[in-house]
Amino acid sequence: MNLLEVKSISKTYGRGETAVHALKDVSFSVPKGEFVAVVGESGSGKSTLLNMIGALDTPTSGKVFIDSKDTFAMNDRSLTVFRRRNIGFIFQSFNLIPELTVEQNIVFPMLLDYQKPDKKYLEELLEVLNLKERRRHLPSQLSGGQQQRVAIGRALITRPALILADEPTGNLDTQNSNDVITLLRDASRKYEQTIVMITHNRNIAQTADRVLQVSDGVLTDFGRCQE
Repeated sequence: MNLLEVKSISKTYGRGETAVHALKDVSFSVPKGEFVAVVGESGSGKSTLLNMIGALDTPTSGKVFIDSKDTFAMNDRSLTVFRRRNIGFIFQSFNLIPELTVEQNIVFPMLLDYQKPDKKYLEELLEVLNLKERRRHLPSQLSGGQQQRVAIGRALITRPALILADEPTGNLDTQNSNDVITLLRDASRKYEQTIVMITHNRNIAQTADRVLQVSDGVLTDFGRCQE
């Protein structure tokens, strides 16, 4: 079963001679639990694609289905709730709340949804993320790698069906980058979560189940990677 279906997505900014065609009739699908890497040069359209999948931006034409739900057919309120409950976002810049502790940052999406965090699952995440000893630390007291692990925990806490990661290793050294990718792969397998990750690093991309490339707004599917 496909968790994600992107159907003929196009995005054009501007009009006439100044129009920029960021995405050109992009279509692909991702089965539940698959880990997909999206590669491409800066300005190729890969971040625009991720924004469309996450319903952070609206396409000029085309549709996106997540768990068979047409995201762009929802009104703003329904879409906000759906996105919060079904999509986990991991950004290169971490986007942690500086006044909140590690634990508070991780459970924050649950509190926004007026839900109580599953304590057992929270403890499991802290263990997997190697953050148990840092749970009461503020972001300013953490290394870059630790902050990114907090961001991953925040994306996982709601048990979203889909995780969208935008250059999650971009600010990290090699060891921390490898740790983050391992965590994402483990999440994909253990929790059957579907992951779409943007990366400029082709070595990292090859650790995914499948690689897609965006070039000048056109998508090419390179298929499944060799085990």
